[in-house]
Amino acid sequence: MGQEDGRDEERPVHRVTVAPFRLCRFQVTNADFAEFRAIPFDDPRKPVTSVNWFEAVEYCDWLSRPWEMAGRLPTEAEWEFAARGGVEARLFPWGDEPANSRPEYSKRWLEGPEPVGTSAPNGYGLFDMCENVHEWCSDWYDPRYYDYSPAENPRGPDAGARKASRGGAWRHHIKIARCAARSSIPPEFRYADYGFRIAAS
Repeated sequence: MGQEDGRDEERPVHRVTVAPFRLCRFQVTNADFAEFRAIPFDDPRKPVTSVNWFEAVEYCDWLSRPWEMAGRLPTEAEWEFAARGGVEARLFPWGDEPANSRPEYSKRWLEGPEPVGTSAPNGYGLFDMCENVHEWCSDWYDPRYYDYSPAENPRGPDAGARKASRGGAWRHHIKIARCAARSSIPPEFRYADYGFRIAAS
């Protein structure tokens, strides 16, 4: 995890082990979330946004019964492992080529997120990792967590004021984040570039 020449909160680079887990191939869409709670949206295929952390957790819990497994948000460690797609120590899911080298980069995400699955999947078959919308993680956020995080299944601090999130978003100048990039906001906040995907142990 991490990136030695990245931001302070991405250091030190360290190796962790995560237990086997599942992660949805796609970000949760407007159509998915509308089955749980009515929301206004312009395209059912786009990722649901403006959902706070608590609502994302509620949705995971609600979906657990029909799926017959305990759905939840991924940890930061699980998310970064998944984002890398088996390509260790690279900046992005596809390697080290800069984000703006991607096809049609300058024409994408001009007014909002795109329908999920618009880009090619990474090495694990996961779509839109590091792009489209920020994704909530289960962990409380501490910028110095890597100084003391455990080597086995790190799950974040026991408490905090902000929840961790990962991935790039359409509102940023650089719209695709590095795999190691960390972000966070208070769990009650809702933003038009925040969504989530579901994990399960």
